[in-house]
Amino acid sequence: MKFEVKKQERETTLSLIRRFTRRVRESGVLNRARKGRFYLRNKSGAARKRSALKRIESKKEFEKLAKFAQPK
Repeated sequence: MKFEVKKQERETTLSLIRRFTRRVRESGVLNRARKGRFYLRNKSGAARKRSALKRIESKKEFEKLAKFAQPK
């Protein structure tokens, strides 16, 4: 989105910057940009399944190794 703020007659630069900043803030552009910064897509069904299978396999491996590590 493009913002254009023209300096009015007898307006200070500081006042112009303040007016521009207020206009940007009210538009919600920054909030939208910040909100989408960490957006993660949902995983597809196949990806979720692969992830679950990998988790199950690593859990089995961990349990197997834990059995060997038990003191006698």
